[in-house]
Amino acid sequence: YLGLVGHPRINKAAQLAIEKYGTGTHGVRTLAGSLMIHKELEETLAQFKHTEDALTFTSGYVTNLSVISTLVARGDIVFCDKLNHASIYDGCLLSHAKFERFEHNNLIDLEERLSSAPQTSTKLVIVDAVFSMDGDLVDLPVLSAICKKYHAWLMLDEAHSLGVLGKSGSGIEEHYNLPGSIDIKMGTLSKTIPSVGGYVAGNKDLINYLRHAARGYIFSAALPPAQASAANEAIHVIIDEPWRVTKLSENANRFIGGLKQNGLDTMLTETAIVPILCGDDDIAFAMTREAQHKLVFVLPVVSPAVPQGLARLRATVTAAHESDAIDKAIDIISESAHQLGVLE
Repeated sequence: YLGLVGHPRINKAAQLAIEKYGTGTHGVRTLAGSLMIHKELEETLAQFKHTEDALTFTSGYVTNLSVISTLVARGDIVFCDKLNHASIYDGCLLSHAKFERFEHNNLIDLEERLSSAPQTSTKLVIVDAVFSMDGDLVDLPVLSAICKKYHAWLMLDEAHSLGVLGKSGSGIEEHYNLPGSIDIKMGTLSKTIPSVGGYVAGNKDLINYLRHAARGYIFSAALPPAQASAANEAIHVIIDEPWRVTKLSENANRFIGGLKQNGLDTMLTETAIVPILCGDDDIAFAMTREAQHKLVFVLPVVSPAVPQGLARLRATVTAAHESDAIDKAIDIISESAHQLGVLE
């Protein structure tokens, strides 16, 4: 999102980590696998996410799987948006907690389900901050108030909001100016951050518990030192170069605005994830082919990943895009939409 792949500071940090530690840790974190760079990365993440502590995992998928299945169990209830990421779904199923799905971004539906849940049950609400196929945001002010009202933990997956939302890029709490509204902050190190892995951030008791109970942490090898160091330096680059967050927002608005002006449907996106509604699966494949042949990289999203009739192109804007490239992409996508009958 922020054009950080190949950034010289991040590359150098990874190179120095290899020189100091080698290419692997050869162990799990609870035994011989923990290095100083892991501690530094977790401290940096906690500071950036405005929490007391943080914990890193080997992937975003493993993070969700581990955190959810550790925090809730049989007899508890977990509430999940229907369009949440697959890793959230899998974590909910692995936990054996009662699994309640609510309609996408329908917080009235969520509240009705919470209000009918037993007061004595442990309740966990899990939502993507930015939804990966539609690009829309969760309404955090309303969501947070509902969770407080019904004494439910709130966990947000910020895979697509870290580095994207908020003036400094710290995420959805900054975007809405609601510090402390999220109990459990999860994210990846492979979207905005040009590395690999995942993290969870929260209070010290939460992180300490996960450190000693999350099987995906205890029984997985530690992040390679180069990747941990790259992720750590990337966060410092985001802090030192805030213009990237501003540029990303400007580029996303330019792209979305241009597509809409040409009559294309970008659904409810407010972010750098831009869906372009095609309707039919075959048309989405054809528009993808036309765009890619003219060097505009988009991907088709078709059923069953989305409902029948809601096939779309999925484009991603970055801070590295220049205005003329964005305008050219708008023209090429619009031209292919006319050719294929999406636009008259």
